[in-house]
Amino acid sequence: MVEMTPERIAALFTRGDGSYLCARWGRPVAPVIFGLADESLDVFRAAIRAGFAHAGHPVAETDPEMGANLMLFFVRDWPELSGVPDLDRLTGSPGLPERLQAAGADQYRLFRFDGDGGIRACLVFLRMGGALADSHPAALAEAVVMRSTLSFAGEVAAGPELAALIRAAYDPVLPVAATDSAHALRLAARLALREG
Repeated sequence: MVEMTPERIAALFTRGDGSYLCARWGRPVAPVIFGLADESLDVFRAAIRAGFAHAGHPVAETDPEMGANLMLFFVRDWPELSGVPDLDRLTGSPGLPERLQAAGADQYRLFRFDGDGGIRACLVFLRMGGALADSHPAALAEAVVMRSTLSFAGEVAAGPELAALIRAAYDPVLPVAATDSAHALRLAARLALREG
């Protein structure tokens, strides 16, 4: 088991430009899933409920402002995203399918934030025609949910250490969002308390 040191925690939330952002959801999560067969749909729904229950955060049927605020899009290849109504407005990223295609990406995650810095919405796009094609649905669901709980700066691997970090970040004594890397020290302290 790899120890979650303050330095390791800080690295998870430090972006390419050196800025730090650790934000959690500030409102109940209202998920919607597009492009999955029914049997996989149940797996993902269960994973979302379980993941946020572990974090101690509520999952709701709808968000009063947006209807759904955690949106998962599954496509075989990126050009299929062009058929999503108002995709440019939804993402704020014109030409997203073309850019993902050009980058050879398998997945893409986009966060929107409330005024207090908490996560307002998360959009996840997954291309199932490439490297993800052979993924086990339960393992993929767990990974997608974990990566959607906090504003991780890059890809993270699902596991017990990450699950413990997520739970610590949702502790009510910590702010809903932090932009100072000293916050990683507080997260490490919460983890130590929980382990103690």
